[in-house]
Amino acid sequence: MSKIAIIGATGRAGSQLLEEALRRGHSVTAIARDTSKIDLREGVVGKAVDALDAAALQAAIAGHDVVISAAHFATLPASAVVDPVKKAGVKRLLVVGGAGSLLLPDGTRVIDSEGFPEAYKAEASAGAEFLANLRQEKQLDWTFLSPSAEFVEGERTGKFRLGQDGLLVSSEGRSWITFADYAIAMLDEVEAPKHSRQRFAVGY
Repeated sequence: MSKIAIIGATGRAGSQLLEEALRRGHSVTAIARDTSKIDLREGVVGKAVDALDAAALQAAIAGHDVVISAAHFATLPASAVVDPVKKAGVKRLLVVGGAGSLLLPDGTRVIDSEGFPEAYKAEASAGAEFLANLRQEKQLDWTFLSPSAEFVEGERTGKFRLGQDGLLVSSEGRSWITFADYAIAMLDEVEAPKHSRQRFAVGY
C-alpha cells in the first residue's frame, strides 16, 4: 500500500484516479481548492489547498510516497508542482498529461496539426511546456502519462494499449480513452514503475 497525494482530486481525471487508488487499497490525500465534493471515507483524507500556494502544497504532500498531479496545465505550471514536491522530500511525481504534445505518424505534434481546436490550444501548449520542463528535471523520478485525443467519461474495461510518444489510434480510426481506464494505467505505473523519467501514452 502506498500513500498517494492527488492534486486536483475533484476533476474528472483526478476523481477516477482517487477511486482506482482506493480500489487497490492505497491511502489517498485528495487535494483540491474545494474539498466539499470529495466523498471522505476510509482511506481518504481531504485537504483544501490552493495549489499555487507553494508552502501549503508542500505541507499537504509531505510524507507521501507518490504525488499525482491532475490539475490543469494552464493554471498550474511545472515549477508550481515540481518545487513543492522536491522540498517535501517526495521522490515520485506522476502527471496526468495531455495529447497535444504527442506525435503524429509524420513526426509533427498533434497540437500543430491543421484543425486542432483553438479552444484547447492554451491548455495543450501549457501541457507541452510542462513536459519540456520535466524532461530537464534531474532530481525527481517523474512520469507523464498522455491520454488519447478524446479523454472521455465511460466504462472501466481494463483493456487498452500503451505507447510512448506517438498518438494511439484504434482500429476504427478513433483516438480515445476513458478516465476510468486511464486511471488503471496510471495506478499500474504507481505500483510497478516502467516509465521512470519518461512520457508514455494510453489509448484503445
